[in-house]
Amino acid sequence: MAKVEVKECKIKPSFAECKSFITHLTSERRLSAYTARNYQHAIECFYSWLLETEKKVFSLNEVTKSHCRSYIIESQGKYSRKTLRNHISGIRTFYKFCQARNWVNKNPFHNLILPKADKPLPKILTKKQAFKLLDQPSVKQGDSKSFDFNALRDLLILELLYAGGLRVSELIGINYGNINHENASIKVSGKGGKQRNAPIGNRAYKTLVQFRDSFAKDASHNAALIVNKQGKRLSIRSVQILLKKYLKSAELPSDLTPHKIRHSFATHLLDNGADLRAVQELLGHSSLSTTQIYTHVSAVRLKEVHGLSHPRA
Repeated sequence: MAKVEVKECKIKPSFAECKSFITHLTSERRLSAYTARNYQHAIECFYSWLLETEKKVFSLNEVTKSHCRSYIIESQGKYSRKTLRNHISGIRTFYKFCQARNWVNKNPFHNLILPKADKPLPKILTKKQAFKLLDQPSVKQGDSKSFDFNALRDLLILELLYAGGLRVSELIGINYGNINHENASIKVSGKGGKQRNAPIGNRAYKTLVQFRDSFAKDASHNAALIVNKQGKRLSIRSVQILLKKYLKSAELPSDLTPHKIRHSFATHLLDNGADLRAVQELLGHSSLSTTQIYTHVSAVRLKEVHGLSHPRA
């Protein structure tokens, strides 16, 4: 589990309270360092707002529901509804943590009404666009029969993102010991450390084996699969950068992210008749409601096809 550096707060709540909370998130709840930083940022934004508006430093117990409601109202002009809801969730969780330890008498954010969250449909690649993106490493290479290290590794990254519907954090966390060679699947660790077996299909598996046999300096059980030429595990940022490069060469929208390839994976499965429950398992979603947004995407796509193709549409 990655550790997160907690910078000392110059506002209330004190550094000790923040540090205890962040340690609880990373060590006990096993949330990511990125999530923990977001929680701390939310808390500090709220207490900074209190200091600016009330011109005084508040202790935990001095915060009232009236303060919290005012913060929510004023923040709607600064944050999107999704960001604001995430901020309030983080602060509410912090107060719940403090309440359990008798550091506060009540949770002022409990049962507050929040603005309804927007539910935009996720952007996705069409099948044609997905295939064009997957062709880019060989286009860059100039000779698909003899890949160099970067081209073959990048092809493997794109293949795994699309064929396995993996999150980037899951992708870069793959070790050779996670690969099941008998059924072409990979055991990945998702959100909250939840593990699942992700089928990757024969084409991605063949690329994986080719990369291992051609370039792997270390293919032992705990060795990383997605590495640079020095054999070091790639970062999330590195994967994002190389995707931007291939999106540009494929003349595809630059705002498509690795996670949107995951959206495309789910939508294309449903377009081709996959069961929603099966897609839920493949994505590693805890709740079916999280997966159901892809049924709306498919419905929109079907309507477009009907409008373009049916003689009486």
